[in-house]
Amino acid sequence: MKKSLPALAVFLTFALICSYIESLIPIPFGVPGMKLGLTNVVIILLLYLMGPFDAIVVSVLRIVLIGFMFGNVYSFCYSLAGGVLSFIVMFLLYRFTKFNIIAVSVAGGFSHNLGQLLVALFFFDTPYLIYYLPVLLITGVVTGAIIGVIAQAVYSRVRKFVNNLDKKDTQDKLENTDNIEDTGNTK
Repeated sequence: MKKSLPALAVFLTFALICSYIESLIPIPFGVPGMKLGLTNVVIILLLYLMGPFDAIVVSVLRIVLIGFMFGNVYSFCYSLAGGVLSFIVMFLLYRFTKFNIIAVSVAGGFSHNLGQLLVALFFFDTPYLIYYLPVLLITGVVTGAIIGVIAQAVYSRVRKFVNNLDKKDTQDKLENTDNIEDTGNTK
């Protein structure tokens, strides 16, 4: 997919909308702070369609904007740590392995929760939070798998659409080049 500021703005807007919608959906699992992670669909799609730089830019911008609009210092730190660690793990798996989108998403969900737990250990300086690790890791794997399935389904459809757009864009550029050359020959 061609990199463009309008495309990134659309992805950022979609990520913000997903974050807002997710904040409205109560998750009745009894795990404090647990969310499905709908925004990771956007980040994974960006990683696979546009590349790691665009994905991390949108991820960090989303975290900053959501932090200013709806959060506080603690929620911002949790989100930033989880989001950055999750992205690093997903990028490394995307770049250096043959794992599919679902496996990359599972690793992202797992590492997101791990990053947030590390921040909690830093802020609250209590070793008892480590007992929360198994619950966080299991929920990270489950939600990562759900997000991965959604991202895989969306990716397979969006990739076809994007490929068609790229082909049309290339054809348009070739036609414009031919038109420029034709006008240059008539003078």
